Order: sequence, then C-alpha cells, then structure tokens
Amino acid sequence: MMVTLKGMTWSHPRGYDPMVACSAIWKEKTGVEVVWEKRSLQDFETFPVEELAASYDLIVIDHPHVGQITRENCLLPLDDADHAGELATIAAGTVGRSYPSYNWQGRQWGFPIDAATQVQAYRPDRLSGPITDLAEIVSLAAKGRAILPMRPPHSLMTFFTLAAHLGIPCSVEGPECIARADGEAVFDWMARLVAGMDAKCDDMDPIAVFDLMGELDCPYDVVPFAYGYVSYSFAGFRPARLAFADMPVIDGRAPKGSALGGTGIAVSARTQVPEEAKAFARWIASGPVQAGAYASGNGQPGHADAWGSDSVNGPALDFYRNTRATLEGAYVRPRHDGYMAFQSEASNIITNGLRTAARHTVLIDKLNQLFAQSFES
Repeated sequence: MMVTLKGMTWSHPRGYDPMVACSAIWKEKTGVEVVWEKRSLQDFETFPVEELAASYDLIVIDHPHVGQITRENCLLPLDDADHAGELATIAAGTVGRSYPSYNWQGRQWGFPIDAATQVQAYRPDRLSGPITDLAEIVSLAAKGRAILPMRPPHSLMTFFTLAAHLGIPCSVEGPECIARADGEAVFDWMARLVAGMDAKCDDMDPIAVFDLMGELDCPYDVVPFAYGYVSYSFAGFRPARLAFADMPVIDGRAPKGSALGGTGIAVSARTQVPEEAKAFARWIASGPVQAGAYASGNGQPGHADAWGSDSVNGPALDFYRNTRATLEGAYVRPRHDGYMAFQSEASNIITNGLRTAARHTVLIDKLNQLFAQSFES
C-alpha cells in the first residue's frame, strides 16, 4: 500500500517548486508520495503552526515559531538517536546559524532546507556593482532610486538588522528589547532611509519589491535590506534580472547583524506515519539533495554544499557567494513563546511610527513594553 504524506509550504516558486521536484524523486526512490499545498508569504510568517499540524504531515516553518510550537506540542522533535550520524552531517553543512535556529530547549524541531537573511539587491544593468556604504543608499533613496520593504514583519527585521550591525543587538531574553539611546540610533538610520521613499513601500514585502524591481522601467535601482530571493537572479524569471550582494554597512563595519530568515522542514506530531515523514525531512535537508535536485528545482538551499557550488552559483549571478558573508554573520531573532505576537505588533508600531514621524523615544518605549509583555504568557 502506497504511503501518501501531505505537506504545506509557501506560495512562491522558491518555496513550492523544489518541494515538488524533490518529492517526485523521493516517490521513485521509496514509493512514498508527498503532496504539497501552499499558502501566502504573509500566512507563512503569521499562521499558527498548531492549526497546520492538524492537517499536514510535513510543514515548512519559520524558525521564530519554535518557542510557541514547543509549548503546543504540535511538532515532533527530529533529533532521533538512531540517526545521530546523519543529523551531525546535516548540522555540519549548515550555512551560518540556520541549523541551530531550529533548536529549542535542547531539541531539534526542524532541518534547514532554505537559507536567507536580509541582503542587498540591485539592478546590475544600472549599477556597476553593489553599494557598500549605507550612507550612499540614503542619498539614492532621497533621489527616489532606492526602496525598502516595510510591510510587517519586514520593518522590524530591518530594525533588528541595524541594531545588531551597530553592535547593539536587540535582546532575545528580555525584559527590554533595546535601550533607549541604542534604539534612537537605529530609528535615526531607518528614518533617513524611508524619508524620501514612496509610502507604498509600507505595504510591500520583499516579493512585491523584487517583482517591481524586475520590471524594465522600474524607478528603483537598489534595495538595501530584504530577504534574498535567488529566483530573481535567474535569466528570464522577470524582464530584468536582479543581482544580490552583502548588506551595505555603516562606517566600514563588516557585513554582520542581518536578521536571519530562511525556512526549515518540520514533522507534525499528529502524523500517522512519523518515520516516513522524518525520513523525507532528513533526505531533503542533506547536502547532495540540496546541491542537486533542490537547487535545480528553483530552490534556495540551506546547505553549504550548494552555497559553494559552481553549478549552483553560475545561473544565479553568484547569488550565494556574494551574500554568504552576510549570512554567516546573521543575527538570530527572539524565538520564545510569545514572540510571534510581538513581531506582528512591533512591526506595525515601527512602520506607522516612521511614516507619521512619531518621536523615536515614544516608539522605543512602546517596543520595550510589548517585548516585556511577550514573556508574560
């Protein structure tokens, strides 16, 4: 009797296509079928994993959910002792802190299959190379040539990125998110960036920004901080190709502090076929699959075997090599139970506060109050 697993991922070629491509190979290899459904990026970032676990065997998740899903007992831990060697190999091949970002309270709740962080994207047909200095980006923004995705949660992600880059990272343990003076320094940079930008960026996520930048007549040449999407560097994906590079820096700093993103594959605690689901998760996270079928299937791998591969980098304008330093130095945002609600509310405070020119000290106080409350549950 054929075993069929149901999986849920997110609705972008980068999120869906590689899952379907790899699942076809897995079916030929094992006889186990995996049928994938997809949801929007906004749902992916906010929809309760507990509800998805009631309907799906395999779920592609975002690492900040791990605190909440641990309390809810909706996922199975994946660190099986019988497969310790296989897991150690996956962990050793992770890029940056992708693998440990799915570890919480001593257990592994997901395997990284997609690695991303906030990086720079630009039009190589207009700029001779990436912009290395954030002050230059501010100048371009004032001329209407730079854009920044500010739709929640991306405004908060840029806040996290700038704070960590400035050497004043936001707390992951509380009770305070960031000190007042430090928060003011971050808000000063964000206010400078968005001051000259069209307010429509407040409703744009990275996909919307990249779709716009991929149009031949787009007015924007560069976005300084957005989660990298390798798809847009492929010839023919959009009318104009985008190139990706390390994040722009302040005062010559190293490209460190970018808020880590990416996705991991997890197994529902309600699955009726746990061993089959976990076997697929281990396989699709492995180096050979990541550098092979996953990458060639429009994916953005999370394994170093792919990030260092000539065949993977070639069609993507060296996407992986040109952003790896930023990914290796990325900041892992809070992951405690209660964080997801904070992420949503805090993002709205930042986006709306910057657009209405609210006092930065008032915004910081609101963020800190929310952050403290996020631990009370």
